[in-house]
Amino acid sequence: MLTPYFFIIVAAVIGSLLVQTVAALLNLRAMATPLPPSLEGIYNDGTWVKSRDYLKTRTRFGIVVGILRLGVLLAFWFAGGFGRLDLFVRGLGFGPLVTGLVFLGGLYFTVSILSLPVSIYSTFVIEERYGFNRTSRATFAADRLKGLLLGTILGGILLTGLLWFFGSFPRHGWLFAWGGITLFGLGLQFLAPAFILPLFNTFTPLPDGELREAITDLARRTRFPLGGVFVIDGSRRSSKANAFFTGFGRTRRIALFDTLIEEHDTGELTAILAHEIGHWKRGHILKGLLLSTMETGIYLWLLSQFLFSSELASAFAVDRPSVHTALVFFGLLYAPVSLVLSVIQNAWSRRNEFEADRFAVERTGDHRPLVRALKRLAAKNLSNLTPHPLMVLLEYSHPPLDRRIRAMERVLPSSRSGTGPEAP
Repeated sequence: MLTPYFFIIVAAVIGSLLVQTVAALLNLRAMATPLPPSLEGIYNDGTWVKSRDYLKTRTRFGIVVGILRLGVLLAFWFAGGFGRLDLFVRGLGFGPLVTGLVFLGGLYFTVSILSLPVSIYSTFVIEERYGFNRTSRATFAADRLKGLLLGTILGGILLTGLLWFFGSFPRHGWLFAWGGITLFGLGLQFLAPAFILPLFNTFTPLPDGELREAITDLARRTRFPLGGVFVIDGSRRSSKANAFFTGFGRTRRIALFDTLIEEHDTGELTAILAHEIGHWKRGHILKGLLLSTMETGIYLWLLSQFLFSSELASAFAVDRPSVHTALVFFGLLYAPVSLVLSVIQNAWSRRNEFEADRFAVERTGDHRPLVRALKRLAAKNLSNLTPHPLMVLLEYSHPPLDRRIRAMERVLPSSRSGTGPEAP
């Protein structure tokens, strides 16, 4: 059991948690940083205190959950849980494919059950305390059941392919698996808007009126192939707001949370959508898909080098290496690489956000509507306005709000004249 991989993986999982915990604690200390001039007026005194309390509560909860998850993993591991589970499923007498699915399915359902109290506390205690939760217990239960069923079906299809490809073609299985995952992911991009997302939310076509006319005009001016524009009943679950594009081709659609429409005027909503269109026009979505595909290929190739490593299996007290155990064990071994890649991906994502902001300002001719919208969203969501640089580096896919505002002000300096602090 005490192979080099044992010490590497233990160091990796503990080290990752330590880095995240240090970043979280530094982020709490950064709350004392004075607000920059561009962010003054977003919060009144009462809301400012509430936002700080919210950050403290979520940070402490996250740290506790991270420690508990690590403790459960190490306890299960050191008690020989992986080896015992592997022996049990092998003893059922199935072939390699079904044996692998039972092993991975057992871990999946165990993690899902253990994560349930965390989700319940987060939703009905923390989010409820700060006025965000609107989820009924019936909706929460239905969401979890549908998510579990969907994860079982889609995950089962994906894992069946991986186990079969790697088991049937030991040398080149990673290539077939790469192709299969790529096609599977593209298929989901087309199917999700029409069949998967409606399982959780109701999509209602945006009615005719000023907002729809403004969106149609924006799409025409930016030469964006507009599909459907829909309103999502996000208010059933949370008071937080969002907007996004989803799908490709005929299934492409713009989705606006009803909470977003309630809180913002037409100019602000148009600016938000101009930002989203900017991602599409600047090729961020396609580039992201290509980068993700390349990363998956590299991951699968590396995985193929460890599929039948007896030392990796021994680190988890597993006597016989197999594809299904390697999928789990290599994922843990890959943790440091995954952390580094996430830092790079977040940096790239923040750069894309600046580009999309610039596109929105240039196409609308004024930075102020998007600034107002972002300030309103920050106030509504009790966002942390002074994050620590390490937290930004590790976790932030969007730049801090102050940096976004200052960057937008430089796009069209003439639009700044006569403007003072803009409170939401």
